[in-house]
Amino acid sequence: MRLSLCNEVLGALPFEEQCQLAALLGYEGLEIAPFTLAESPELINASEAKRLRGVVESSGLAVTGLHWLLVKPRGLSVTTPDAAVRRRTLEVVTRLIALCAELGGTVLVHGSPKQREVPAGERREVALGRLRDFLAVVADVAARLGVVYCIEPLSPRETSLVNTVAEAAALVREIDRPSLRTMIDCSAAGQSESQSVPELIDTWLPTGLVAHVQVNDPNGRAPGQGEMRFAPIFAALKRNGYDGTLAVEPFDYVPDGPGAAAFAAGYLRGIRESLV
Repeated sequence: MRLSLCNEVLGALPFEEQCQLAALLGYEGLEIAPFTLAESPELINASEAKRLRGVVESSGLAVTGLHWLLVKPRGLSVTTPDAAVRRRTLEVVTRLIALCAELGGTVLVHGSPKQREVPAGERREVALGRLRDFLAVVADVAARLGVVYCIEPLSPRETSLVNTVAEAAALVREIDRPSLRTMIDCSAAGQSESQSVPELIDTWLPTGLVAHVQVNDPNGRAPGQGEMRFAPIFAALKRNGYDGTLAVEPFDYVPDGPGAAAFAAGYLRGIRESLV
């Protein structure tokens, strides 16, 4: 299980310094939010992607994947009634899938809660159908490029669509592509699920439908800065043979971004080493 840092945690720093600091703190990878790279990240070409990958790898890290995909450019939505906006969103995500592969990443996490809401006046089934259609197309794109696209369950206070692993898994099973999976975000799971995170892992990891894990506390802070205990989570991952990435994704940076990243690295590495 390699530790990756979601790079927006260090977003106040230039990209090169983000990489250097993450490596210094003991992370093995960087999970990149595309909006931190450019106002229109879908316009990043293969040459610039190669340069960015070189920056990451020269620091001793690897790009593990992309997340928070639909923040920029503004105005994107998977579930809007506006067909032109949905087409534009698909075009952007198609390019981001290619960008992930060019950067050396293997996983894209589709969170972006505001861009997948049930629109006002629409039935949930209609919005879910649009999301399903979108995921079927991007799964085929991801398969061609050798990456995995994950639909992320998020809490009801973040989005009105896909709030549990069971709901996400139902979509994955219905679309039935190996390149489409779901994932577990510890903060969201702590708010939305009836099971504890270790129980959730024991239930869903054996199905093969979970391809990624993000670690954060339900209070929005870094792992270890709240009530959730992560040693049982790591133990559950180990007994289920998880050998993927653990991406550190706090939202409330205490005392600041570098401080939160440092705390999480020390806390999680200590737990990981205790399980060896």
